[in-house]
Amino acid sequence: MQSIVISIHRFLREEEGANAVEYSLLAGLIAIALVVGATALGFELNAFLDNVSKCVKTPSTALCSTPFAG
Repeated sequence: MQSIVISIHRFLREEEGANAVEYSLLAGLIAIALVVGATALGFELNAFLDNVSKCVKTPSTALCSTPFAG
């Protein structure tokens, strides 16, 4: 009976498993941030390239501007 109590105390004091859980949660949060950032960048890039495509087709539209014209 006493060996069970000692085993339970040893199990509750051990922290190596907690470190693994913390690192895996951190890795998961970083992965989520990367996915969200890449998705947002993809939508912005898609909108930019759509505007470029429209300007190439019809350069006189209001969406087109000449950023390098002095």
